[in-house]
Amino acid sequence: MDWSPVFCSVHIRTYAFGERLIPEMLAKTGVPAEGRVSETWEISDQKDARATITRGPYAGRLLNDLVREHPDGLVGRGYTGPHFPILDKFLDASHMLPVHLHADDETAARLHGEPNGKTEAWHILWCAPGTTILTGIKPGMSDAELRAAFKDEDYRRVMFEWPLQPGDTVYVPGCILHSFGPDTLIFEVQQTSDLGQNVMPVDIWGNRLDEATWDENITKTLAELKQHYVPKPNPGLARAADGSGNRLVIGAASKHFAIERWTLADTHVEPSHPERCVTLSNVGAAVTLRWSGGECVLERAESCILPAAIGEVEIIPGAEGGDLIVCYVPQLERDIVEPLRAAGHTDAAIAALGEVFQ
Repeated sequence: MDWSPVFCSVHIRTYAFGERLIPEMLAKTGVPAEGRVSETWEISDQKDARATITRGPYAGRLLNDLVREHPDGLVGRGYTGPHFPILDKFLDASHMLPVHLHADDETAARLHGEPNGKTEAWHILWCAPGTTILTGIKPGMSDAELRAAFKDEDYRRVMFEWPLQPGDTVYVPGCILHSFGPDTLIFEVQQTSDLGQNVMPVDIWGNRLDEATWDENITKTLAELKQHYVPKPNPGLARAADGSGNRLVIGAASKHFAIERWTLADTHVEPSHPERCVTLSNVGAAVTLRWSGGECVLERAESCILPAAIGEVEIIPGAEGGDLIVCYVPQLERDIVEPLRAAGHTDAAIAALGEVFQ
């Protein structure tokens, strides 16, 4: 099969926390001209929001069809999962997100009968000065103290608060309580899942809950809550310079995914790696993708998959340079630890990227 970049339809979410940052700041096209655009699911094989392929010989078919029919060629050699392993999105938190958590793999299987949970990472594209995030639970908090804080809507009483800067990345494992916003625009990579529990008195659409439903949601959240990890913003670690002027920064990593920010001054040659695919999301000027079978343009605020079997791909920026978010499922020692050690980073700094050494 002759492989080329896979472009997908985008699913739009109009949750209460968003406004118009995605079309206004990213110049994202193909979204409604008015109203909330809270999330655009750029690459999604989630069961309720499966993407359709929009170009090439598979145009009109589901991304999931390609995953099932050609798992080695698309996702990577030996892949056997039921769906594409990661979900990429742009997310507008013009208003505060719900204080919530997502199941981890064990909880997803035990409580929800799902194949995996939803560990995620946020890369901060823009935030207003003074923006903070809430993550994790302070030590020693009992369920009764947590419930009281949630009912008082005093989340800072029990959660850590961290200052946020553009360029930071925050790794958030499943079952860890979190929230961010207002005035924040992020790129999120996550496991392919939409499981979640919310402790706030409104749902994700902004509708007020009755007291019994709110109490039940808090009980469900406490049943899934874990406190083994406290997410913190991290500026990321740069790979060793190669003389091209390109800067490749790893923002977060675990067995579930890695996320990088690539700032390109010159052509980047992405080598062949048949063991894994790569997703590209463009947050800058248009770039050209060139492979053995052809070339195409990746426009601003557009995303695609570079299939595992595509071979070597050149990513060619224009005069304005290139600015890309790059995600993949890593082999941690080979793809993360070894190159960062070679660039002079300590194991402590590498460990701070996520669950790297587990």
